[in-house]
Amino acid sequence: MTMQVSNNIGTTDKVVLDAPIFDPVAFGLSDEQVGIITRAREIGQSVFAGRAATYDREAIFPTENYRDLHRIGLLGIAVPKKHGGLGANYQTYALAAAEIGRYCGATALTWNMHVCSTLWSGPLADDLDMDADTRAEHERRRAIHYRRIVEDGAIYSQPFSEGGAAAAGGVAFGTEARPVAGGWIVNGKKIFASLSGHADYYGVLCTEIEEGGKASRRNTLYLAIPAKSQGVSVVGDWDPLGMRGTVSRTLLFKDVFVPEDSALMPRGVYFQAAMRWPHMFLTLSPTYMGLAQAACDFTVRYLRGEVPGMPPVKRRMYPTKQIAVAQMQIKLEQIKAIWFQAITEARANPSKEQVLRAYAAQYSVMEGANDLAALAIRTCGGQAMLRSLPLERIYRDSRCGSLMLPWTAELCLDRIGREALYETGETDD
Repeated sequence: MTMQVSNNIGTTDKVVLDAPIFDPVAFGLSDEQVGIITRAREIGQSVFAGRAATYDREAIFPTENYRDLHRIGLLGIAVPKKHGGLGANYQTYALAAAEIGRYCGATALTWNMHVCSTLWSGPLADDLDMDADTRAEHERRRAIHYRRIVEDGAIYSQPFSEGGAAAAGGVAFGTEARPVAGGWIVNGKKIFASLSGHADYYGVLCTEIEEGGKASRRNTLYLAIPAKSQGVSVVGDWDPLGMRGTVSRTLLFKDVFVPEDSALMPRGVYFQAAMRWPHMFLTLSPTYMGLAQAACDFTVRYLRGEVPGMPPVKRRMYPTKQIAVAQMQIKLEQIKAIWFQAITEARANPSKEQVLRAYAAQYSVMEGANDLAALAIRTCGGQAMLRSLPLERIYRDSRCGSLMLPWTAELCLDRIGREALYETGETDD
């Protein structure tokens, strides 16, 4: 199935759109969902794909892509409609992000960091317990953040990692926020901080510590720190294997004053979310779902002699190539099935089975995307490794997924095995 690109993207030439990763009829998507997801696929294929090689080669942030995301409303994809956004739920966002990841992994991955600031403070927070006063205050504060995004095109990031167990949920975050009149003083460091130097606000997870108090995960705050605040600095170089356009340098916070209205969640709500809404940590996976599809897309086009800029040489008649494509298609459908089920089940208080399936989906996508890219390289041969073609970038970008906290591939295996064998509170003593 192909579609003509719509006029709202602003391209000069008509582009025959790729079929969606998830067929709307087969997967029961609503017309509203299809409209949002199609918007993401249009901009991804017609605009972002052509820029991706430059962002990767030069390790520069996709600033132009963010201007386009704002222009077509996707910066506010998860902002509630009453605040001027598209009001997308978790599933809709994930499917849209997969389509963008299909064409530019770095844009999709950084867009996730931005969208989570609205997804977590929006539909996810609405599922959690707050008293009436707390909810009213949260509504007032998040309206401030949403207005910046929808009206001004402000970009939010989500620096998470610190080089220890905090990002995996094992201990309290080492970045600390000490209460002062009108807000907090924040000190700490975040590594692999995507969008560093390019976001307008850093959505920082930090531990609130009263005078004489001890660090506790229960006291995690989620604060939007303006990038231009005194005491905020970006240090280090960025020259990684893949996801080079994310520009994930190190962020330092030195005695940074953060006003109370910068809170993206009220006190205690992030900890409640981490305990009751575990699918919040699955939002890195859509990028890699898109990369998995991209590896298969390229292989089919290459073997059919349909790669733009290359001679139209067909290689599809060889049985070895046909078998490889069959193996890729089977693996892709397996990944799609478990991942779609997992993102559909995202909600507060999921069952044990649903949590185990979320871990399995994360593992399947993050490892499977690179497995498919590796098989694509072997199937297409040496020319596919040329940097003028997207496959070698897809391979490098997809290799990074299984390393990403809070749900690395190793942690997923560990948790699946342990939680399948033990019920809550059980020990071998």
